[in-house]
Amino acid sequence: MIYHHNRFTVKADADPAAVEVALESLRTQGREIPSVEHFVVGRDLGGEFEYGAVFAITDIDGFWEYLVHPAHLNTDRVGLPIVDSFVSYDTTDDADPEIGDKIEALHARRYAEIADVRDLVANLPSYSGAANPQQQS
Repeated sequence: MIYHHNRFTVKADADPAAVEVALESLRTQGREIPSVEHFVVGRDLGGEFEYGAVFAITDIDGFWEYLVHPAHLNTDRVGLPIVDSFVSYDTTDDADPEIGDKIEALHARRYAEIADVRDLVANLPSYSGAANPQQQS
């Protein structure tokens, strides 16, 4: 199982209605992406972020399905423009010693194949995560 974590803070001038659209889009991807076993979307407590989401994904093939699913791409497109600070990371119990490299390769592939999403992430004021397009030349 791969647990994909997202933590973020929205821009100070973000329209509250746009924030709700983005949060509902996160919930929609949890409901609609077949490889998502379970998920949570809500307030991020005890840290520097306002909101968080965690998606439990079946395996590495399911992770690719998750990354390129239209519901996930919609969240990127409606949510990233209002995000100020964002971090994503993955936790897994997969015994494959190369799983981390495989996950990072899928993120990089997604950014290579879906330019508008790569550009949205690259233009975030603050981003930390796999295959960070802000760190690529």
